[in-house]
Order: sequence, then structure tokens, then C-alpha cells
Amino acid sequence: MNKKEKLAAFEGINTDILTGNKKNKEMVKLFLQGMTYKEIAAQYCLSNSRIGQILDKQARRANYYKSLLNDQEYQELVDNYIGKLKRNELIKISSNLENKRTHEMAVNEAKIRLAAEEVSSEGEPMNKQLVIDYAISLTHLYGIVHKDKVVEIYNSQNEDKVDGQAVSNIMKEALKELKDNFVEIHKDYFVAESILEFRDFDEQLKQSKGKPYYIPEKEELLKYKDELYFEVTEQYNALKDYIAENLLDGDDYKAEVICSDIQGICQFGFQINEVFDIFNNRDVNFKSEEQVNEVMQLVMDLANHTRLWENHGHTPQEIFEKYEKPHLRPLPKEPFEFKGSQESKVYSFKTKKKVGRNDPCPCGSGKKYKKCCLGK
Repeated sequence: MNKKEKLAAFEGINTDILTGNKKNKEMVKLFLQGMTYKEIAAQYCLSNSRIGQILDKQARRANYYKSLLNDQEYQELVDNYIGKLKRNELIKISSNLENKRTHEMAVNEAKIRLAAEEVSSEGEPMNKQLVIDYAISLTHLYGIVHKDKVVEIYNSQNEDKVDGQAVSNIMKEALKELKDNFVEIHKDYFVAESILEFRDFDEQLKQSKGKPYYIPEKEELLKYKDELYFEVTEQYNALKDYIAENLLDGDDYKAEVICSDIQGICQFGFQINEVFDIFNNRDVNFKSEEQVNEVMQLVMDLANHTRLWENHGHTPQEIFEKYEKPHLRPLPKEPFEFKGSQESKVYSFKTKKKVGRNDPCPCGSGKKYKKCCLGK
């Protein structure tokens, strides 16, 4: 199946309805966003051919789903599962069930339809799935996000509004989906799983306290639902291009993989020795000390332009430029010039007392201070 045929297969449907694991569905979305096989392969460390196989499989599933759209029995099956979900009945699809794939798609569609029907406490239509997507995306961007911040950001970017109770309900009802996306609930916070497993929650909260939030536009923000997503910056591309050209004989794919690993180190606890380990583990050899220094400078540039949890999603450079640099006292325009005088307060390091005009000069020349350093 060629690219045009795949695009036609996915056109007009919600690809979350299709069967397949989470990563396969993510790859479809990246493909529909215009990414090439090579770009998707680099993100998941797979071969181009493997990406093609996965997209072929999902495209066939999309065509199968389209064949069900005018099937009355399928629509009744979806309605049946919607009823079960509303009654909070356990849904279990046996592996031996005939038309297992049809039932799996019907369950997925039932969940999506039900989410669209959800109503907030104010009676306005609320897209529950979108609120969940916001909670997941903001957690991946900030590491820790309070439920009230989710409400604030969601309401600033969407016409339908939610309140704290709606988000509190999601914290109780969407635990599995949150966990599947590496998000945990701790008190009134959505928290990245790794923080609770490997870091100190209170210390992480303390590091970001008082810092402003980086809030991207809606389209960019929701890309963070993919826990592997990061913003590809000018500095990232500069490092990748240098590595490919100077260390890997033009191997862009391998350079992409190495840079992706380095970006992860920059984001989660920067250590120079870990950067060198990446090159050593991939048998990449530097040709000179100058080359090492050039790569390390590019790595430092990348680190300074990487979005960090402790900065509420801001990069170190943004924090400095926007919030620290304006408060620095400017340097004087003219160099400082010391002009000695009779009243100059010069002290001897030995006696700790003020040096008089007729005292020995503290420079050790043996001359009187007035005939030596006074006035210089």
C-alpha cells in the first residue's frame, strides 16, 4: 500500500477507534501530521521498513472499520457497549470471540462517543477525552501539575469550560488511561510516574516553586501527550548536523538517535560523563580535542534550550533572558579608575589599620606611603 492509499484509508475517521497498541496509533497520528517513515523510525528506534509494515496494518484496519459504518449490527453493538459503560459494567472481550476485532473497535468507538456526550457540572458540553489529553500533556511538559492549573489552561484555550470538580472526577475515573500514559495521581496533582518512582516529589515541587509556566499554543501543547515528544530546536539540529557530518560520515539516522539520547540527558539531570557514554556505547570516536570541545559546546547549547520540569517547561535560557537578566545591574560604561587622595582609605594587611601618609607603604617598597603609592 503506497502513501496515497494509506492517507485515503485514514481519511475521515478517528484513528483511536482502530485496534492496535498505543504506539501503533501514535505512529499513525505522526504519519498524518506529515512526518516521513524515516522521521517516525528515528523517534521509535525502528527501521523504515518496520514503520511501513505497521502503517500498512493500521491502514487495513481503517478500511475494515469503514466497511462497518453502514452495518446496522455494528451500530447496535456500539450502542450496547455504550450502555455497559454508562452502567460501569466490566467489559471483557474473549480472545476466542468470533469477530474479536469488530468488538474491540466497537468498544473503542463507544468510549469515544461517550466521552463526547459528557456534560460538565455547569451543564455545558464537555469533551472529557480532551480534558484527559490536557492533563497528560501538561504532566509530560511540567512533571507535576495541580488540577487547578489544568482547569486554568484548558479554559484559556477552549470554548467549552470545565471546573475543578470535572477534573477531580477525571482523577478518579480515568486512572487506567492516565497510568497507561505514565501519569500518576498524588494528592491534588497529576505527577509523572518517574518522579514518584525515582525522585523526591516535595523536592521537585520546591525546585519549580515561584517560576512562571511555559504555555504553548493548543496544537503544540497536545503533542506532549506522547511522552517521547520534545521540541526540536535550532540547537538540536545544529548538534545533529555536526555529529552526522564530522563523526558519522553523513549517517543522519544514527545522528538522530544519538541526539535524541543526549536530549533526554539534558532534560532529566544533565551529566557530561553520561553524554560521553552515549558516544562510547555507539563506538563513536573523536578525532581531536578540538572536536570534543566543539561537540561539548553544542551539547551545552542544547541543554540551555531544553524544556525542563523544574522550570515549569521553560528552558534555562528563557528563564535567564525573561526573568533574571532584566534584574541584573548593568556594568559601568567606563572602566573603573581608582584615584588616590589624602583621604583614601588604604589599610595595611599586617596591622589591619588605616595607612597614614608618613607610614611605610604597604606595598613593601620601604618608602613612605606619601612618596610611593599614594595617588597612584
